[in-house]
This record gives sequence, structure tokens and C-alpha cells, in this order.
Amino acid sequence: MYSQDSISGHRRGRPEPTAEMLAGLACLICGTDYRNAPDPEAVVVSHRDGKQLLACHGTCARMACGSVNGLNETPLPLTERVRAHRPAAS
Repeated sequence: MYSQDSISGHRRGRPEPTAEMLAGLACLICGTDYRNAPDPEAVVVSHRDGKQLLACHGTCARMACGSVNGLNETPLPLTERVRAHRPAAS
């Protein structure tokens, strides 16, 4: 498992989230695009501007929020997240 120093260092060195990450379409840590991934299990790890931020279940979730299971919240369906992101992209 990762040490606290490693996790803290990763958080400090991480660039700002992309538009896709903020829309819940990509993992906040590894950048996996949930629209193209075979069937990743995404979990809610945080909120920003009223939107859910997601990460892959396991290591990514632990690095994002400290728990491999994320927050105790169900992510919005992918189709709803894609629909909400489209107006911002136009």
C-alpha cells in the first residue's frame, strides 16, 4: 500500500482537474475516461461546484479521499454525466 508521504506528495504534485474530471467522465487520479473504459467501477470521492468528482474504485479512490470505497454515495449514471457535460463543451 502507499505511505501517507507518498499520497500527500501525489496530491501536491497533481495538476488541476480537467473538464472531463470535473464532469465525472474521467478518474480524478489516473485519468481513465469512463466513456471508453470497458466497465470501470467509479466511486464518488469529492464534490466541486455541486458536481460529483469520481475516481476508480481501489487505489485511485484511496489516493483521492483516503478510502478505497470513496464516499457513501452512488455516482450519477454515465449518460446523465455526459449530457450535463455537452453544453459546456459547445
